[in-house]
Amino acid sequence: MENLTITDTTDISQIKQAWQQVQEQQPGIRIREAARQLGLSEGQLLATQVGQEAKRLLPNWSALLKRLPELGRVMSLTRNDACVLEHKGAFEKVNVFGGGDHHMAVVLGPIETRVFLKSWYAGFAVHTVKGDRELTSLQIFDHEGQAITKIFLQPESDREAYEKLLTDFTDPSQDPVFAMAPYAPATYTEEVNQDAFLTDWANLKDTHDFFPMLRNHNVHRYHAVELAEGKFSYRIKVESVEAMLELASKEKLPIMVFAGNRGNLQIHQDKVRTIRMLERGHNGKEKWLNVLDPDFNMHLRIDMVTDVWVVVKPTEDGDVTALECYDANRELVVQFFGLRKPGQNELTDWRSLVADLPRL
Repeated sequence: MENLTITDTTDISQIKQAWQQVQEQQPGIRIREAARQLGLSEGQLLATQVGQEAKRLLPNWSALLKRLPELGRVMSLTRNDACVLEHKGAFEKVNVFGGGDHHMAVVLGPIETRVFLKSWYAGFAVHTVKGDRELTSLQIFDHEGQAITKIFLQPESDREAYEKLLTDFTDPSQDPVFAMAPYAPATYTEEVNQDAFLTDWANLKDTHDFFPMLRNHNVHRYHAVELAEGKFSYRIKVESVEAMLELASKEKLPIMVFAGNRGNLQIHQDKVRTIRMLERGHNGKEKWLNVLDPDFNMHLRIDMVTDVWVVVKPTEDGDVTALECYDANRELVVQFFGLRKPGQNELTDWRSLVADLPRL
């Protein structure tokens, strides 16, 4: 049976009916996939549950972030289309700073993120029952209805603190309509002065100088990596990502994993242990490369990764080597590094591991 056609995205009853049909046809389907099948965003679909499973939150993001440590141990989930990172732990330190387009936050501790608040648009407190499981979470979306981050309570979480947070941040309006607004398309130059660009690359002092350099030359990240091929970058096989993780696990080598979206970048800094490749999917097979550790999970749709590059950035502490995975749209999916801190040299074991991965 085909899904109902949604003719009016502000018609809540129509959306609910269509979602009910999808759930009946595909039991266990995730809301993100159901929204995709219905031609909606996840935010639009979730907003229809306001008054039932969901409560809309006030968009006071700085204050909300600063209250997250009160919840104690939680699970923080951040994703893009191809990669999901999940960490269990506490929001130990939250530092909010800047304003406007530069309104940001740094979260440190067992959960580590870099938060870009200009993309935070709508938030919900969500309580769902799935069989004998109850899931309680805070979920943040951008203005295109894409999930920025989700924070799930755990058995050890402070439920009283969570209820107090809802008392303080529940929006009186409880509007079930998610007003969508698209991002303005980014434009980049195709005529880059390659010599000048690579000279600036060679003169990098810190990995954080890379993004300003891209902006100064108005070059897309993938194009930048292409321009640097043979000097600061080279391609490796997609299969090398699994090999890298297996080797890091075997050698007990601590690594860093960066993945996220416009509003949140989640970071893993530790060893990885259990590596598994799994296939699943409601619409054909999806190939997922997973890290399945007690307090850290990574789920990477390796079938969506089309290019993997080794990228080297000079710093005052020596070269820093990354594996960067890109999708068919040439957008960055996930990055891997050897564990390091500012002022420290890159781990020689990481550099050797990457150097041994076969080049294309």
